[in-house]
Amino acid sequence: MRALLVVLAAARVASAEPIAIVGAKVCVKPGQVLDSASVVIDKGKIVGVNVATPAGARVIDGKGKFVTAGFIDGVSGVGLVGIDLEPSVVDGRFGPIDPVHEDPVHASYEARDGFDPRAVAVPVARGGGITAVVAAPLGGLVSGRSAAYALDGSATPLRAPTAMHVELGASGSGATGGSRGLGVQLLRELLDDARAFAKDRASYERNAKRRMIADRLDLDALQPVLRRQIPLVIEAEAEADIRAALRVAADYKLDIAIAGATEAWRLAPELAKAKVPVILDPTANLPANLAASDVNDEAAAVLAKAGVRVAISTLGSAGGARTLRQLAGNAVARGLTWDQAIAAMTTVPAALYGLKGRGTLEKGSVADVVVWSGDPLETTTAAEVVIIGGVVQSLESHQTRLFERYRVLPPR
Repeated sequence: MRALLVVLAAARVASAEPIAIVGAKVCVKPGQVLDSASVVIDKGKIVGVNVATPAGARVIDGKGKFVTAGFIDGVSGVGLVGIDLEPSVVDGRFGPIDPVHEDPVHASYEARDGFDPRAVAVPVARGGGITAVVAAPLGGLVSGRSAAYALDGSATPLRAPTAMHVELGASGSGATGGSRGLGVQLLRELLDDARAFAKDRASYERNAKRRMIADRLDLDALQPVLRRQIPLVIEAEAEADIRAALRVAADYKLDIAIAGATEAWRLAPELAKAKVPVILDPTANLPANLAASDVNDEAAAVLAKAGVRVAISTLGSAGGARTLRQLAGNAVARGLTWDQAIAAMTTVPAALYGLKGRGTLEKGSVADVVVWSGDPLETTTAAEVVIIGGVVQSLESHQTRLFERYRVLPPR
């Protein structure tokens, strides 16, 4: 299997021909859009914008088109969830729906152990202009570690782990007897145990320490969080839960992000001051639970105006990942600027998860590029060319094959 992966990787590199997209409207990065510009790609990287086209390059006519960096879904089920109601193709989903795993702590779970690069949702998401996802576990109090993948069929992650994922409030209370406060208490105890474990592993191995609430693998998995090597992504909806998350981050000196974040807009100044990014679905305008009922359609705009880094995500969806840009378009309709919406799908998630060289079309960036038929935030626009790592990708998917099969019905 390892040999096969090496061969496939070599084939992708070999097919990374020089490419020039000419005459397009190009978003080099959020806040920098150029008209009638060209983008040159070679050896999987961006050579530059408005530079000479190399001899022998494949030329793509960009007249009337829009070019952006590929989009990134920062909390995704792509690659982990095949068909929601078929357990054999669902991975990394814990909690009440998974009674086999009653332990609320799954810190040692790694998304890369369950990621399927051939999952049916992968080409569907790619056809929606998504070139990378952060495949994230969900459920329990501590869900586990996510991993970032390019959607080019590669089984090798861009980065793993990218973050540890935790659920507070109603999201995680199913694993803590229904008590939201108990979830915070258990999280603090878990972090204390992980600190004690790091200070004296030898005593732990001799069974000479007090009882801890997690096993060795979970305690070890939390060390990069305590060392601030990866962020703690905390799913929290209610204002009270988000405040608790901010206190935990301050007390333990952690880098965190808030996901879900129904009532995060109420804490916009506090989140901005603490430099805590927020990952949300701006169209989630129905209260998920009574504890987080203060929904605001303008939440993304309110947060961004206060200086909070906002990432837009489908929040664990697999089949719905292709709608990411539509979510961003809705946020723009509710006050978020166009540049902020593009950043929410490119530079913000790339920075949050340490995906260096992704999210822009600046010189030297990884050539994850999408050529759109028009403004990518318009629902009538389609991704016409998707390039990942300098390689033009197929836009065929199960959906397109079904469409072609049934677009013309046979005569009766």
